[in-house]
Amino acid sequence: MVKKKGKSVSFDAMVKFFLQYYNIPTRNDIIKLMDKIDRLEMLIKSSLINGKGAAISGIQVSKSKTSTGRTATTSTDSALEVIKRFRKGIGFADIQARTGFEEKKLRNIIYRLHKMGKIVRKSRGLYIAA
Repeated sequence: MVKKKGKSVSFDAMVKFFLQYYNIPTRNDIIKLMDKIDRLEMLIKSSLINGKGAAISGIQVSKSKTSTGRTATTSTDSALEVIKRFRKGIGFADIQARTGFEEKKLRNIIYRLHKMGKIVRKSRGLYIAA
C-alpha cells in the first residue's frame, strides 16, 4: 500500500508561524516603533522649547518652578513636612488626617521615604524624620 504524502509546508510559512507564535518583532514592527519614539521626542523637545508643559498620554512634562518662583511641592514633600513637625513621632492616622491623602497613596509615600532614609519607623505606625 502506498502512503499518501501530506501537504508540504513552505519555509516562509514556517518562519512566519514561529515569528507569530513567539512574538518576535519583525523589521517593520521595529521601524514603526522607532517612528513613534521619534515623534514623541520631537513633541517633548518642541514643548520644552516653547516653555510650556505638555501632556503626553497621561505623563505631565513641566517646569521645575511655579509661576510665583517657588519650587512645586510634591505629595512626598508635604508628607515629609508633616512628619518633621513632630519630634516624638506621628501616627499614620494623624498623617492621613493632616495631608488628606488616601490610605494607599500615603502608604506608598511612607514606604518611599523610609527606603530613601528620610524617615525612621519608631514603632508600628509611628514615624520620625531622620
